[in-house]
Amino acid sequence: MQIKPIKTEQDYQQALKRLEEIFDAKTDTKDGDELEILGILIENYEEEYFPIDSPDPIAAIEFRMDQMGMDQQDLTRIIGSKSRTSDLLNRKRPLSIRQIRLLHKELHIPADVLLKVY
Repeated sequence: MQIKPIKTEQDYQQALKRLEEIFDAKTDTKDGDELEILGILIENYEEEYFPIDSPDPIAAIEFRMDQMGMDQQDLTRIIGSKSRTSDLLNRKRPLSIRQIRLLHKELHIPADVLLKVY
């Protein structure tokens, strides 16, 4: 096991290749320990060099509705008004604090995602 920090794209590619080679390693073995450490190093590198922005609030709501098999009527039951639901989904009106709280509670969408400007 020769672990070193991932500092360059070449280091990153080598780490990915090695990770693939030992991917099925058993826990509490030499390769298993290497796999765990490589995973952490790769994750840290990716977070720094390939950050993923959180989705805009409406995209997050639509995604969660799709996951839960919900339609616009279901969302209206949460928000309380058909016209507000329509305005919201068409990005004509920003989310209110009340709506953010309701959507966070009912759809389990992180509040920081819902607070994002769109």
